[in-house]
Amino acid sequence: MIIRTFDAGDRDAVIALWRDVFPEYADASRPQRDPALSIDNKMRTQPELFFVGLVDGVVIGTVMAGYDGHRGWVYSLAVASSLRGRGFGSALMKHAEAALSVLGCPKVNLQILSFKTELRGFYERLGYRMDEVVSLGKRL
Repeated sequence: MIIRTFDAGDRDAVIALWRDVFPEYADASRPQRDPALSIDNKMRTQPELFFVGLVDGVVIGTVMAGYDGHRGWVYSLAVASSLRGRGFGSALMKHAEAALSVLGCPKVNLQILSFKTELRGFYERLGYRMDEVVSLGKRL
């Protein structure tokens, strides 16, 4: 797999991948989960931290990161369903972590939806542990 920064030409492939991997992106009744809007927003804020993974020139994975000077965050880690279990997700995470580390980021946070229990083991194998915090959010 080759990992590189997202390019505008990747847009359609990334949207298709996210609609497959994140069913909430396919639900038109939830406009806050519009993949096109997510891409547009990321392209305005630290676009250099939006990565795609390619196999034979085809986008098979993504990861986005952000750093506010205090903590780093990782979002939208996705690997094509048919290619899971081959180390692509781990490689994408390590790439994002390395990019954040270069910026001086001391800690990386991420969130998973509570009902996606199968994901927790993946992140724990990469060294992530559950923080004893309550995550609050507000849609603007």
